[in-house]
Amino acid sequence: MRRGAPCCGRFTVSSTARPDSCWQEIVLVDDASERDFLKKKLENYVRTLEVPVRILRMEQRSGLIRARLRGAAATKGQVITFLDAHCECTVGWLEPLLARIKEDRTAVVCPIIDVISDETFEYMAGSDMTYGGFNWKLNFRWYPVPQREMDRRKGDRTLPVRTPTMAGGLFCIYKTYFEEIGSYDPVDIWGGENLEMSFRVNFFYIISPGVMRVDYGDVSSRRDLREALKCKPFSWYLENIYPDSQIPRRYYSLGEIRNVETNQCVDNMGRKENEKVGFFNCHGMGGNQVFSYTADKEIRTDDLCLDVSRLNGPVVMLKCHHMKGNQMFEYDAEYVGKWEYDFEKHTFLHIITQSCLTISRLEDGTYGPTVESCNGSLLQAWILHNYTRQEVAQHLYFSPTDYFL
Repeated sequence: MRRGAPCCGRFTVSSTARPDSCWQEIVLVDDASERDFLKKKLENYVRTLEVPVRILRMEQRSGLIRARLRGAAATKGQVITFLDAHCECTVGWLEPLLARIKEDRTAVVCPIIDVISDETFEYMAGSDMTYGGFNWKLNFRWYPVPQREMDRRKGDRTLPVRTPTMAGGLFCIYKTYFEEIGSYDPVDIWGGENLEMSFRVNFFYIISPGVMRVDYGDVSSRRDLREALKCKPFSWYLENIYPDSQIPRRYYSLGEIRNVETNQCVDNMGRKENEKVGFFNCHGMGGNQVFSYTADKEIRTDDLCLDVSRLNGPVVMLKCHHMKGNQMFEYDAEYVGKWEYDFEKHTFLHIITQSCLTISRLEDGTYGPTVESCNGSLLQAWILHNYTRQEVAQHLYFSPTDYFL
């Protein structure tokens, strides 16, 4: 607890501290708050509750994760339930979570998160048809539950959804298991606590090069823990736990797509779904200029694929659907609809329109990527370049003009 209106914290405590609940105790951690209502007023309030409530006060502002670690170390129960300080718990929400842990002590169980409107306090039920995942930048996102998981549940929506990542704020875990797996990384900032440290692979540095400037300190203890637990590599996680991940595992290139004539690169410009892909001066620093040309012949940026529906039409970014069609280039009739990159001519062929990816004037008068009849022009020639972590680092610390193909 540190910020927020008094009513939010009170809702959290009062809705959990029911006399018929399964709590042995409730531990509130005050992260050196300066709010008056979190001082004596809070202490007087919790004394009126029927469930034992302890308040731990951090001596100095330490951040969410260290505050949670302090609370976890102080708890006496067999199972720890982490909650944010702005929740309200419904009747009967805890028992199903504890039941799963009783079945399997290594289960980490999260409730479905309903929503309370921040404007009207309207209650809106959550859905069991979404689960937690992450995008190329390792930002947590909600995605539709994949068909393979729905098939496993066989229509029984009382069964838990196996999710590759969790939202992080609300979950139950067996205390000794939490300690065995190393608890939380003691990070200094909010966010990322729900993603394992092993996610920080080279791919992440290419997508988010700015993090390479961060001094992450001594991580030898976490590496030792990884060895002691015999953790599997990240590739195993992607193949077996999160095969639906947006992170490409099979690709011809992961890096920039540079136009030979203009010496500029395809760039997503930070735009969203259904917007046009752009092009910009190549900077060699990854980020918005990282595209994956996959083994399925898609040109991807995160979960969006380059898509074009007609000759001279704009190339837009749409959700990758894996159904060939407008999102893939290929000249083999067996793979109608794929993008095919000619590694000798350096061209992308779009089979449905029988045209080549190029830079030209669009229908709205602007210049950008489009497809035109193939004519051998250098405007239709593209160099694929695979970034390495070392190259990205070079362009962070040296001038982008030092970059040469």
